[in-house]
Amino acid sequence: MKPLGILLACLLSLPASASTTAQPLSARHEADIRSVIESFRASIVEKDKARFVALFVPGPVTWQSVDSDEALERRRKTQPQASKTRFDPDSTHLSFIDNIVNDPKRVEETFDRIRIDSDGDIASVAFDYRFIAGGVESHHGQESWQLLRTEQGWRIASVVWSMRPSRAANRGR
Repeated sequence: MKPLGILLACLLSLPASASTTAQPLSARHEADIRSVIESFRASIVEKDKARFVALFVPGPVTWQSVDSDEALERRRKTQPQASKTRFDPDSTHLSFIDNIVNDPKRVEETFDRIRIDSDGDIASVAFDYRFIAGGVESHHGQESWQLLRTEQGWRIASVVWSMRPSRAANRGR
């Protein structure tokens, strides 16, 4: 019984911090990540390319969409070979903001049901979004970002999103 007693004493003496449960997101990190989200939104509305680009890690950034089944079905009417995912090397965060800056219409992306998961060095952000151009919602879906905490603060390394056509954008089609 002595070895069992020693083992039990050792197990009971382990610190609670050895637990495998994730630590809650610190208020500071959550505020900083929410600031990135707001800067992303504001830079689109204000057509501020420099502010938008500064939100991303330098170098390649994953920038990938996936069409809903409904969107794919509509696209296949004019492009029979279309696939759910289009891997276009010219579709980047840079081309995205360039298109917005060059669009004379007001452009906005809204975010709802924001969820943040982080260990303080990496973060996953997910939310429901709506993309609105000229006052009309063109599409909506879910969006997910991967962020890294760099020496310069939180930066976006990956953006993936689903695209569902909006009813308002499809009227008359």
